Amino acid sequence: MNVEQFKQDVLEGLSQHPQKTLPAKYFYDAKGDSLFIQIMAMPEYYLTNAEMDIFKNKSFELIVSLGMDKNKHYEIIELGAGDGTKTVELLKALVNQAYKFDYLPVDISPNVLNKLGDMMSSTIPGLNIKPKTGDYFNVLEQLKVDHIPKIVLFLGSNIGNLKDHEAQEFINHLSSSLKTGDKIVLGVDLIKSREKVLPAYNDAQGITREFNLNLLDRINRELGADFNRDQFEHAPCYKEEEGIAKSFLRSKKDQVVTVAGKSFHFDEGETIHTEISRKYNDEVLNKILSGSGLSVVGKIMDSESLFADYILECN
Repeated sequence: MNVEQFKQDVLEGLSQHPQKTLPAKYFYDAKGDSLFIQIMAMPEYYLTNAEMDIFKNKSFELIVSLGMDKNKHYEIIELGAGDGTKTVELLKALVNQAYKFDYLPVDISPNVLNKLGDMMSSTIPGLNIKPKTGDYFNVLEQLKVDHIPKIVLFLGSNIGNLKDHEAQEFINHLSSSLKTGDKIVLGVDLIKSREKVLPAYNDAQGITREFNLNLLDRINRELGADFNRDQFEHAPCYKEEEGIAKSFLRSKKDQVVTVAGKSFHFDEGETIHTEISRKYNDEVLNKILSGSGLSVVGKIMDSESLFADYILECN
């Protein structure tokens, strides 16, 4: 991690007016990684189990929606593969049904890919796995030169961490990296009631609170700041009509915080915006896809209709 870039991003975010911000990507230091694993296992965090339900119980429906041909050889490319617990269900089904493919997990972390490779190899003997370390789009650009049909997996509602204009830019870039007929499986959390969504970002055990406040600890440690975490509180919110869960850190009192030698004043009740989690429906997704050259050809939901994996095709 580039400390200078971290410092620049933090100073720039805290200088914003009227809303101070901190980039969500900096949640993930060693402690943040560990806390996020705990978050995914929380009873309130329905997203993981909902998408797992699709991959475990509707893999046949997923394969049908992808329109795969057993006479063709495919590349299945997973962006931000993580631990592969969901994807392994799809890959097992494809192997069992004698489809021909290579699995190409993409991640910036070689360590993540090594662990994933070991797990996949032991779980699915004979799986042809070709890990790719690097930036998503650099890897896709390198792969574009061949004529092998591609299926790109972008799961876990990762796109929900982007603002709508950023998601549109991401989708446009992804589309331009593919060829006509290539497919994308896009996992998104669906718009639903506040009663269901908000506890996923404000759990009873306080894990999401700790995850948010840990960002201040990291800034203190790595940038020599003097945030007093006891003087800030975790403040998530969600409005169903907007469809976006937001996380904030709220100052409990009027105070001044110093970061890398620069002072920032906080009014009592003033917030730092740290994260968004956009929820989707057909209307929101179609706006994001507008002008991208991608069209929706399938939509598979979990048994409770909490989550959807959309199948997109490159035109």
